[in-house]
Amino acid sequence: MTLTEIRYIIAVADEKHFGRAASRCFVSQPTLSIGVKRLEDELGVTLFERSKSGVHLTAVAEQLVEKARDILREVDSFKELSDHLKDPFLAPLRIGAIYTIGPYLFPSLLPALKTAEPRLKLYIEESFTGTLRQMLKKGQLDAIIVALPFTEPDIEVRELYTEPFEVLLPAKHPWSSEQSIPPKNLHTENVLLLGEGHCFRDQVIDACPALLQSVYNRDNLVAEGSSLETLRHMVASGLGVTVLPASAAGLENYAPGFLTTKPFTKPEPSRIVAVAWRKQFPRMEAIELLIDVIRKQVGPELNARHQAA
Repeated sequence: MTLTEIRYIIAVADEKHFGRAASRCFVSQPTLSIGVKRLEDELGVTLFERSKSGVHLTAVAEQLVEKARDILREVDSFKELSDHLKDPFLAPLRIGAIYTIGPYLFPSLLPALKTAEPRLKLYIEESFTGTLRQMLKKGQLDAIIVALPFTEPDIEVRELYTEPFEVLLPAKHPWSSEQSIPPKNLHTENVLLLGEGHCFRDQVIDACPALLQSVYNRDNLVAEGSSLETLRHMVASGLGVTVLPASAAGLENYAPGFLTTKPFTKPEPSRIVAVAWRKQFPRMEAIELLIDVIRKQVGPELNARHQAA
């Protein structure tokens, strides 16, 4: 059974004449007759009674033709929906970000995306890199924002911006009078790190290899936090110092003079933030918009915040 055969029987039912039905379907009469006969044989029923006075629908055909009309209406509706969804900005864009990026990127990104393309609806997910990787591969997310390195077969990755790290410490800490902090000096402090599984933890250790000894021996590492906000509160409690990405280094929620941030001595440690998506993802216009908004609006905003610190 084909849609073409369904169209044939509707045309015959409307025209009550095989010749006119064939003309309406832009085929020869024999072609139409063969198609109708094939459908009748498949269904095991006679649809039309042919006589010198014309073509008449059988009782069975009257019900089947109405159902056939419903089918064609649904097919047309399906095609209309498909055409509608060809617009890359009408379907929701499902974006994921790692825990150390999402809470600080999304507040600026989401309004900027809505301004750039009001039709675009957004679905947001925050998780670990490994979880986001699997969700992207399974098609549960359309794009993920992660820190490099990030490699995966059949996944495209594009750099967005470079984000420097900063040291967060109590305002009365001896380092508060310093212009910048050499990364090698961190191993002399009680450095608070994120727990295992957070890629930012590894990036901080990479920035200051001397911390490895502290991590393994627990000489200066007094605690681990589950989030950057937890680390911030722990520093405020006087438990030590920590390292934050520039986007998370704001002190808006604390009274002035309570905490302070200091940049690292150049070349300062940093991370490269990137977006990843499946190579076969069909709505590249939405991905390009995401990249453009982050690069032009969000990235410069983060850099300005760091320079003002």
